Amino acid sequence: MILVLLGTQNYSFKRLLEKIQEMIDKKVINDKVVVQAGRTKFESKDMEILGMVSDRKFKKLIKEADLIITHGGVGSIVTSLKMNKKVIAVPRLSGFDEHINDHQIQIVDTFNKQGLLIGVIELTEFEDALKRVKDFEPAKFISQTDNMINLIENFIDNN
Repeated sequence: MILVLLGTQNYSFKRLLEKIQEMIDKKVINDKVVVQAGRTKFESKDMEILGMVSDRKFKKLIKEADLIITHGGVGSIVTSLKMNKKVIAVPRLSGFDEHINDHQIQIVDTFNKQGLLIGVIELTEFEDALKRVKDFEPAKFISQTDNMINLIENFIDNN
């Protein structure tokens, strides 16, 4: 199963779902596709479209997925990587009114350069990413959350 995560932004990311539909129509994608669409409205006879989902359902869907296709949100990316999932990340772009700025480009680029996911800035690269992900072995994700908590606790204890 392919899980598509669009987050909870107030902006639509219909452009990504149109590209995924195109890949289904071209038979590049043959798997079941489930979409956590948030506030993006999209009709598809081929995809199961969910709006907002609970945190519990969100994590269950990620656990069940073979591949995650996500927007460039840190929460969606990190949660997927922590569950050792293969990820294709596509940033929302301000030029398409998908966000207020283009910070997701930097987020996706940073994770991509670390070999943690396949980043797709231009949707013209999306079909190639779908082909490459089959053999893609992501680098091991190491969360720094515990280190940050320890640093803060040590700072508080010593001051």
